Amino acid sequence: MKPAIDFYFDFSSPYSYIASEWIGAVAARHGRTVNWRAILLGATFQVTGLRPPAEFPMKREYLFRDVARSAAFAGVPLRMPEPFPIPTQNAARVFWWLKAQDPAQAVAWARAGLRAYFARGVNLSDPAALKALCAEAGLDAEAAEAAWNDPQWKLALKQANEQAIAAGVFGAPFVVVDGEPFWGNDRQAQIEAWLTAGPPRGLE
Repeated sequence: MKPAIDFYFDFSSPYSYIASEWIGAVAARHGRTVNWRAILLGATFQVTGLRPPAEFPMKREYLFRDVARSAAFAGVPLRMPEPFPIPTQNAARVFWWLKAQDPAQAVAWARAGLRAYFARGVNLSDPAALKALCAEAGLDAEAAEAAWNDPQWKLALKQANEQAIAAGVFGAPFVVVDGEPFWGNDRQAQIEAWLTAGPPRGLE
């Protein structure tokens, strides 16, 4: 069996949202599965010394235009949320709680959370809104709330961030194919080419 593709994402990353809509299909076309991994970009920013682009007016204006353009090209519905960005540790903790029980359910939750925030403007940082979304997604909302407050899943997310950083992940989405890293939603064509033919000449 071919190795899984690692897909690192942040619930507050619009490019993660767009990539989440195509990564599964790309993997399936090449007989691969996807290992979804929720992380917090804030943890990587602390290591790299970077700051969110949305904090800079000039970058923020471009970011909003590029996200809208990228979503339109991908045919993905988008309603840029307000507020943006938001802390998403609770949604990510629910992901890791679910992944420990049923990885497929965790992926379904990841898609539901990303779509809710970027297509409908559901504020994942608001506990009441997040709890309602959990119920809407078919989860036990009370158990999910308990999970995101549980030290076990707080630690699980912390470890996931540390493991991602140790693997060289510094942004999201971040895709690793057979040890080769690809950063950004705009790397789909390169990922497809790599999966089809392997490393290009000069990188063997």
